[in-house]
Amino acid sequence: MEWFKNASEFEWDPGNKDKNFAKHRVTNEECEEAFFDPHKRFRSVPSEWGEERHLLVAKTKAGRLLFIVFTLRRSKIRVIPARDLNRRERHLYEKES
Repeated sequence: MEWFKNASEFEWDPGNKDKNFAKHRVTNEECEEAFFDPHKRFRSVPSEWGEERHLLVAKTKAGRLLFIVFTLRRSKIRVIPARDLNRRERHLYEKES
């Protein structure tokens, strides 16, 4: 994941700031914490929007398991949606950790 090492900060703007909290009760801070989980899982996926999208499954400091879709813009991580893992996803994360 060499591209991740080049990301220097997170991009929060009116297009994504606090939207995950309104919809899924996930704070911006929890999203940022998840990127530092030593057991995090990444996967890149094709996107019909033109930007490469990446999936992250990770745990916050408080132990909350999150599923995050994000993209990289000018070396910034831009979180798109973030939500709690469902039961199946949680089982897979715990099995692989």
